[in-house]
Amino acid sequence: MNLNSLDLNLLVALDALLRDASVTRAAMRIGLSQPAASHALQRLRDVIGDPLLVRTGARMELTPRAEALRGPLAQTLDQVRGLFMPDEFDAGRSERHFRLMMPDLAVELLMPSLMEKLTRQAPRVTIEVVPWRGPAIFNAEFARTIDLVISIGDAFKGFHRQRLYADSDALAVRRNHPMGAKLRKREAFLAARHVAVVIRGAREDLIDTWLRGKGIERRIALVVPGYIEALHVAARTDLVAFVPRRLIAALEKQLSLQTVTPPFDPGIDEQHMFYPTRAQFDPGSIWLRKLMLATGRELDGSKRLAGRSP
Repeated sequence: MNLNSLDLNLLVALDALLRDASVTRAAMRIGLSQPAASHALQRLRDVIGDPLLVRTGARMELTPRAEALRGPLAQTLDQVRGLFMPDEFDAGRSERHFRLMMPDLAVELLMPSLMEKLTRQAPRVTIEVVPWRGPAIFNAEFARTIDLVISIGDAFKGFHRQRLYADSDALAVRRNHPMGAKLRKREAFLAARHVAVVIRGAREDLIDTWLRGKGIERRIALVVPGYIEALHVAARTDLVAFVPRRLIAALEKQLSLQTVTPPFDPGIDEQHMFYPTRAQFDPGSIWLRKLMLATGRELDGSKRLAGRSP
């Protein structure tokens, strides 16, 4: 291969083509016209000596050679970008776009306050929130597109972890629920009909995993993919939602909910912020992490968790 025939823009085009397996989508990703992207593909085919993308029916698919190039090329481009990374981050002038992955409860609890800070400090910076999809999605290709992850649990490969805030779980029911405070008792809890939250990538509600370890099975009448959906259902039915206490507090007035302490104490949960190792010294990432940590500390200080069973 003659390296003189390659330039950085051609490698960027190759990265987009390999990620999207589509000339049209690749062109949109990197701001080229479709004819320009087609021309880049033809040049790459000539240089590499492989078709890279082949049509199979109505779709385009990567050749084995193209598949083998995806990971190494992504890492190489990351390294090249790092060479030109600025030493400072001017939040007031930056137009950077950050991509965060978090469950709906984290969006509800963290993002309003975070966006207030961001609007004051960095009005041109934009945030994209990607719905939580579980640890299985964290292959190298996906991880390199994410700036921050908010989640409970252990660290993900290639990411560092920092604590954001603590929470505990409680029962959410509509106001004037016929069982109400009786749900504090084991018998009433077991007799009630529950809405479970099974987020994408999980097999069951984490509460049910914990309860089963205690030899307890609750009556699940409905399964939903998000905590806020569970609260909306609980607010309009007699179903009971076993969800993070801070989320109930944030929405109890709006949804006319009340909080009931459960008869079983699952203890304290800690929500964490994860950031990629590759961005450890990136000034923009450092700025965003400080903003998120400050938001988590505010939340932690707004309502202290008294012991393990508040």
